[in-house]
Amino acid sequence: MTAAINTPMMPELDEDGLIVDPLQWTEETARVIAQELNVTPLTEDHWLVIYSLRDYFIKFGAAPAMNTVCHRLGKDKFWIHELFQSCLNAWRISGLPNPGEEAKSYLSDM
Repeated sequence: MTAAINTPMMPELDEDGLIVDPLQWTEETARVIAQELNVTPLTEDHWLVIYSLRDYFIKFGAAPAMNTVCHRLGKDKFWIHELFQSCLNAWRISGLPNPGEEAKSYLSDM
C-alpha cells in the first residue's frame, strides 16, 4: 500500500498503510483504502467484520484473534482472509492503528 492516498481528506497512514489516529476514520476512509487494496466493493459482510474489529479494539485496545471474530460471527476461520485477501487488510480498512510487529506478522500470515 502506498502513502499516495494520504491527502487532506484522508487520515495520515504509517509506512504499513495503517491509520495513525483511528478517531479520524470514516466509512469513506474505509472505501478509499479498500479500493487502494483492490478489496471492492465492500459488502455487508465486509462491514460486519469492519465494525466487529473496531468494536473489539475500542473495548480492549488490542487486535482480536481473527479466528475468534469468525467464530463469533458463525463463519469458518478463513472467512476474513477470503473477504479482505489478508487479515492485515481487514485491519487497515477498519481504520485501526499499528498493532505492533508481532500482531502484524500474525495478521499477515492468516
